[in-house]
Amino acid sequence: MNSTSANHAYKVWQEMIKDHSGEWGMDIHHWDWVPGVGVIAMLEYYEATRNPEVLAYLLEWVKHNSEKAKGTKVINSIAPYAIFPSLYRITDDAWFRHEAVRVAEWLINETPRTREDDAFEHTVTENVAFAEQVWADTIFMAVLFLARTASMVSSTIYAEEALRQVLIHLRLLQDVETNVLFHGWNCGSGDHMSAARWTRANAWIAAGIPLIVKEIDQLVAIPDELKERYGRLMSGLLAYQQEDGLWSTVMDQPHFYREVSGSAGIAYGLLKGMELGLIPRLEETAASVELVFTSIVPYITEEGIVKGVSGGTPVMPTIQAYQDDIPTYPTLYGQGLVLMLLTEALREEK
Repeated sequence: MNSTSANHAYKVWQEMIKDHSGEWGMDIHHWDWVPGVGVIAMLEYYEATRNPEVLAYLLEWVKHNSEKAKGTKVINSIAPYAIFPSLYRITDDAWFRHEAVRVAEWLINETPRTREDDAFEHTVTENVAFAEQVWADTIFMAVLFLARTASMVSSTIYAEEALRQVLIHLRLLQDVETNVLFHGWNCGSGDHMSAARWTRANAWIAAGIPLIVKEIDQLVAIPDELKERYGRLMSGLLAYQQEDGLWSTVMDQPHFYREVSGSAGIAYGLLKGMELGLIPRLEETAASVELVFTSIVPYITEEGIVKGVSGGTPVMPTIQAYQDDIPTYPTLYGQGLVLMLLTEALREEK
């Protein structure tokens, strides 16, 4: 990874803040998981570069869009709140703290949970329900926020719940044969539904767990089970990396199309996992990340658009449907996961 990371990161960020009104994947002026991943990535970018333009944009974005947050509370609409604890520390504006605590209390006390396992049920802003379903996505969309709020207010209650949700999700989703994750689990039917080893599902947890551990490890003891499961997950993921450096959209289907957002998220998780000591810092792991980075750069256009990103994806009815029915197009979460990888590359270069 070289200094071109800075140029690519800036272009990717610039494309994210352009006016994309009417484009579901790129319109940042909503309060949902799509722009939520985008602003989480922008915060990472700001913390690495201290570019005042980025901070100014994030503050203006919250001011412009926070009224939209007053709609239905669901797991996916929690994602944008993950930047609030840092914005509170940066600005000392108590409103950010108050809002984060208010939403954390909702997560702890009111969010729908599965009856048997007490997992956060994956709820979405769209008019559709996934009753009794546990999705890998929840860890990044909601549990990351809870962990950051725990750190902000030194709450062992929030930290313990964040840790518990991570462990529940790993236990329910991790495949005992391959160590990677299935997209979802249905507590009602007691199965993984189509049992797809979907790459971006794995990326949400690969990237999310190190960020969560970083926030809560001063408040609760991180159990060996989490470290052991995460280590097995990351080893399992490396086994599915294709020769071109990326992962197929369903990773055990090498003839399926390569998926850039999930590949970036996995590579980011490998870097953060090594940084935090969750996985060993090995030369071969670093080489795998370097290959991902090299392979992703050609997917970034001169304008900063990240190509090769699959659209919004529920747990599909069949594995083949991930290939046939989910097109690729630019999205803020694709931009965001690539921006996070580029940002981590910038940190590594310092």
